[in-house]
Amino acid sequence: MKRPRAQAGDGEEGHRRRPPLTEATLAARALRLERLVGRDPENLPGWLRQTRGEARWPAAIAILVAIALQLQLPQDLAFTPHWLLPVIELLLLGFLVVADPNRIDRERPVLRAAAIGLVIVASLATAWSAGRLVYRIVYGGGTNDAVVLLLNGGAIWLTNMIVFALWYWEGDRGGPAARANARDDYPDFMFPQMTSPHAAHRDWEPHFVDYLYLSFTNSTAFSPTDTLPMSRWAKLTMMGQSMVSLATVALVVARAINILR
Repeated sequence: MKRPRAQAGDGEEGHRRRPPLTEATLAARALRLERLVGRDPENLPGWLRQTRGEARWPAAIAILVAIALQLQLPQDLAFTPHWLLPVIELLLLGFLVVADPNRIDRERPVLRAAAIGLVIVASLATAWSAGRLVYRIVYGGGTNDAVVLLLNGGAIWLTNMIVFALWYWEGDRGGPAARANARDDYPDFMFPQMTSPHAAHRDWEPHFVDYLYLSFTNSTAFSPTDTLPMSRWAKLTMMGQSMVSLATVALVVARAINILR
């Protein structure tokens, strides 16, 4: 009798061809298993179940810092009129604080539109200032004081970091309110606590400070560090931030060194 021909996945050869199991793969399998068996929500980690929502004040403070940095920039680097975009940002922030002041857990189209609008306006102000700075460095003009140049470049770099942190915070799994209500099990950013739940408190979930740290490391390392982008929009956004940060830092430092010489 003839022995049946070995299949591609049988034996040592098939075992060798299987891709290695990573922590992210194991975490994804665990999530699928939990949905299949209908695990008790109380036993799920905090980022997968409904929670109280995070406090608004950390993001509000970061936005106020960004507005202050925009206002201290010189007229030739700021959007004209100088006060217009900061005032719009303040009005949108005030509306969000009044409408949903404590915990961010209310999913309303008007609140979502105001939050996204605030980030868009802040992005426009930062992009304009960064573009003006790069233009003046490349084509001449502007200050010849290295200290002033470094201060202006640092302010734009810091504002850019805050703006991208807001994009990550508002985009991941539909925003803070949607995360509080556990609308989506599939994260756009995979934090270490998600792949190693045994190393974190069971109530842990990403808050604004986590996204601020993500934005800072991406601005300084120009690549992901401990948090991985999972969705395409997250990868493209991180790539764009790295490009802007690298161009700003490289040109400002090079110009400052040239002035000092």
